[in-house]
Amino acid sequence: MSHGFELEPPKGPPIPDNPAVAAIARVLNAINELIVKVSMVAMLLTALVLTYSVVMRYLFKVPTDWQDEASVFMLIGVSFFSGAYVQSYRGHIGIEFLSTVLPPSVNRVRLIMVDVVSGAFCAFFSWKSWTLFHEAWVDGQTTTSTFAPPLWIPYGMMALGMSLLSLQILTQVLAAITVSKVAPVAAGRPA
Repeated sequence: MSHGFELEPPKGPPIPDNPAVAAIARVLNAINELIVKVSMVAMLLTALVLTYSVVMRYLFKVPTDWQDEASVFMLIGVSFFSGAYVQSYRGHIGIEFLSTVLPPSVNRVRLIMVDVVSGAFCAFFSWKSWTLFHEAWVDGQTTTSTFAPPLWIPYGMMALGMSLLSLQILTQVLAAITVSKVAPVAAGRPA
């Protein structure tokens, strides 16, 4: 498991050995790489927008009413869009204790079950986000501020990000259950 102290970044998420699942994984990896690059730019823009807002309000006494929502919308996009990328490297927070004490075959089943439950939750969250997006789009919902941007923007980013995360988890579950041989795990023990 990564703790962020590696000298060299990983070359990329593992590609499954099943050809159909590998094709899906490659497409997802390309999408994830693009989204991470866009997210980096969005984070930089968010910092610039907030800095601009502070400078305009405190140095020039010019109020800005759009910066908070623009920043929040960009942060929502970054957070939800980056989830699938992080999952592709299995970078989300996890507890490693069980993986060290369970036999490799039991640990493999445990990991698959965790992915299935996580995937079910993410799929439900995705579905609910799409319904929120649809309602906001159809009803023309906006925020209550004077800037009043449409709410379909953050709901759409949530829905698309959770859909990508659900697809990433599904791909990893399919890769785990269609693997032709189980790779060795911690301490060189074969699975």
